[in-house]
Amino acid sequence: MKMLGVPFALVWVVFGLSCILAGKVNKHKPWIETSYHGVITENMDTVLLDPPLVALDKDAPVPYAGEICAFMIHGQEAPFEAVVLNKTSGEGVLRAKGLVDCETQKEYTFVIQAYDCGAGANGVSWKKSHKAVVHIQVDDVNEFSPVFREAVYHAAVTEGKIYDSILQVEAWDQDCSPQYSQICNYDIVTSDTPFAIDRNGNIRNTERLSYDKQLRYKIMVTAFDCGQKRATESVAVHIDVKPVCKPGWQGWNKRMDYEPGTGSKQLFPKMHLETCDGPLSAVRAMVELQTSHIGKGCDRETYSEKSLQKLCGAASGSTDLLPAPSASTNWTASLLTDSGRDSDLIFRFDGRQASNVPERVVPQNLTDQFTIATWMKHGPSPGLRAEKETLLCNSDKTEMNRHHYSLYVHNCRLVFLLRRDFTQVDTFRPAEFHWKLEQICDKEWHYYVINVEFPAVILFVDGVTYEPYLVTDDWPIHPSSIDTQLTVGACWQGGEVSNPRFTQYFRGSLSGLTIRPGKIETQKVISCLQACKEGLDINSLESLGKDIKFHFNPAQSVLVMEGEDLESVNTAMAKVSYINSRQFPTAGLRRLHITTTVQCFGEDICISIPDIKAVVIVLPPSEPWITIAGSDRLVKPSADLRGAMGVAPFKELRITSTVTKSDGVPFSAVHRPGVLEVMHNLDYCDVLVIGEELNPEHESLEIHHSSLIGKHLDATNSTSGISIYGVDSMAHYEEALRQVRYRNWRPATLTNRRFRLTCSELNGRYTSNEFNLEISVLHNSAPVEHVNHMAVQSQYMRPVHHPLMVHTLNSHISGTPPAATVVIVICIAALVVIVVLGIYRLHSTHQDGSKREEDGAKDPKMDWDDSTLTITVNPMEAVEEVVRDEEDEEEEEDDEQAGDMSAESGDSDETEEEEEDEREVKKEGKQKSKLEWDSSSITY
Repeated sequence: MKMLGVPFALVWVVFGLSCILAGKVNKHKPWIETSYHGVITENMDTVLLDPPLVALDKDAPVPYAGEICAFMIHGQEAPFEAVVLNKTSGEGVLRAKGLVDCETQKEYTFVIQAYDCGAGANGVSWKKSHKAVVHIQVDDVNEFSPVFREAVYHAAVTEGKIYDSILQVEAWDQDCSPQYSQICNYDIVTSDTPFAIDRNGNIRNTERLSYDKQLRYKIMVTAFDCGQKRATESVAVHIDVKPVCKPGWQGWNKRMDYEPGTGSKQLFPKMHLETCDGPLSAVRAMVELQTSHIGKGCDRETYSEKSLQKLCGAASGSTDLLPAPSASTNWTASLLTDSGRDSDLIFRFDGRQASNVPERVVPQNLTDQFTIATWMKHGPSPGLRAEKETLLCNSDKTEMNRHHYSLYVHNCRLVFLLRRDFTQVDTFRPAEFHWKLEQICDKEWHYYVINVEFPAVILFVDGVTYEPYLVTDDWPIHPSSIDTQLTVGACWQGGEVSNPRFTQYFRGSLSGLTIRPGKIETQKVISCLQACKEGLDINSLESLGKDIKFHFNPAQSVLVMEGEDLESVNTAMAKVSYINSRQFPTAGLRRLHITTTVQCFGEDICISIPDIKAVVIVLPPSEPWITIAGSDRLVKPSADLRGAMGVAPFKELRITSTVTKSDGVPFSAVHRPGVLEVMHNLDYCDVLVIGEELNPEHESLEIHHSSLIGKHLDATNSTSGISIYGVDSMAHYEEALRQVRYRNWRPATLTNRRFRLTCSELNGRYTSNEFNLEISVLHNSAPVEHVNHMAVQSQYMRPVHHPLMVHTLNSHISGTPPAATVVIVICIAALVVIVVLGIYRLHSTHQDGSKREEDGAKDPKMDWDDSTLTITVNPMEAVEEVVRDEEDEEEEEDDEQAGDMSAESGDSDETEEEEEDEREVKKEGKQKSKLEWDSSSITY
């Protein structure tokens, strides 16, 4: 063994000396310029570089070490290669691997490095230069001919007129450079034609055309690029001659498709008014967008009334008297609903339905300030003498038939009744407020808001203020102990009749009926609550002529435009657009109606312009798929549940939304073909308890109010869960849900709790998946005395086997240079010394602990004596970090390097094994942290 050992040691010494000598021979790295600029003509392979590609090495003229062996290019699919022309001088050349195409890519940028030949013929200990940036520009060749954008062009002219431009033809060129891609000239190939064309492609007639002489002209037109290359194919232009002039709008399409999310889109971009050269003095056009069949009169947000009020900044404390039917709001279950239009909840009353609002819901004291708001659609009542139709009524429940306050329609008049109590008022005061408006019986949707600041009452209809035309006074109601009943859709008559019943039924449709005591609504909030999200618009108002006057109605469904100059009117009408600001609008048809009057000098109306009827088709939006993801199972110690903050079940929650795009629509940043992630608002998220409801005596599910500050969110909770509502972004909902806390201050018998989370957009029109989460409770087992933890393995700790350390060490040693090997050997020796000292220290500690236990100085309940605690740090972790840092530096320096040595691929495999081993050690360390030690029973 000794004889064999000596030669082996000599081999290592010789190998080390050879490596040192090799390092001394090849001392310097090659040197190249920091940047290069080059030009290559497309379809050629030679690159002209400035400066030329030359690498220098200070080791010259030493063979190999002072010679340049290779140039390496680093870049994503750069179609170039660098070749060494002279190893001694370091000259090289850059050339294309194949043909480059300017139309495909005009420029290339990549990185180049020079490599010397190392210390010997085998190329060992080679060195490389710094990285230089190379920028290559591809010169264009005029290889493409102009091509016309249309296969055939058509135009029509009226006989007897000279046109500055009948139509414009347009050609394009595929070449990449401006010199060869621009069209510099057009020419008419057909001879003897009464037409001419300019360099922009505008065709005009050179003489007056006659319908009787020729009905149609066909001319051929060609194009030339700026390199004077002619189009391979000429294009045919057909010009029809019209016999007479017919006044009216021309150049408009009967149908326009609107894709959601495209903003403002022009309705008639090419429309113009043909007046047959009449002497005009003024033109007036009215564009009307008819949307009465969409939702509540137009496309509005269909969020719940509470969410909309929160979004518009309305005062809190309102009561929704017509909510969606549910277990807690069951008084609307018997009413007829029309919720088939994008979750826009509408209640229809046919004169036979009404509902009593539960006493727990009714505001008990309206005070002198309160607001009543509702959407209403109502038509004329049948019969000569119409009956009262009650929307809302608060009357005596029994014995008497007094109406304390009510809102009703009578003969197309809206009446609000308010009878005060003697405790509030003891004089003859205003009691009935009457409004007579066309909107009340026009069978269209309108938004009504009654602001009461007694004795003043103001009505808002679609955001416009109306004072009552009639106010009648009455005496206050005498106080009594009779309970009152609030009714929607009729009035409750509980007294003065043998059978209590509903009377004064309402006929029409209602939605969003709310009452808010103590506050009145502002004009700004009212306008926000009733605002249409679709309407007419004008693109670039600043470009309109100064003589153009225009006016919108409040809903922007009617636009009136007036002007004296015909061209200004045509320009203004071409800018009339349709806009729908909803992210998910109501799909379907919107009708357009345009009426026009033309006034001539000295006459009222001289030309009759036919009306235009067109349609806008709002295409269906891409429906979002809302996905809730995160950890669906949490394991928490019972102590965490008892803590002041409890646990956050949804701390790792993630809410995303995706839409599926149709074919042909470009998109990026997708996870799979046809699917695009989008951002939009949510209007509520509900966390429901699965299983037994929460016991408020010892558990709660809640969110602190501070978590909702700065957001359009509010929250309510009960024993069945918690609901967060309000129109806000998915990010804000994520933040709020992550702050939901579950507490249980008596979890001894609790093993798990399950919750279900769902989120909605647009009041349930789009809902997420049902995300189920389970919290499992970990109960600590009672401590067991005198248990040898070295003999009995804890269920929360796994042993760390020494072969893992040996394997990791060997994997580092095999790929490290001699200097690192010396460091590792020294660290191993230090580790052995530390382990021996640690064992001795632990042995001494054990003996001291045994003596103290025998003397009775130690409390028998104490399991741990930290007076002599020694923490031993594994030095191999530092060694591994040093080696790993060195490898990382080498990998960054050699990133994307061609010609990597096979040993480096082996290092990467070892690095992966090392990371896997480290993860295993970390996992075992976490399990160790859960273990309780009893040092008194450790034996050695």
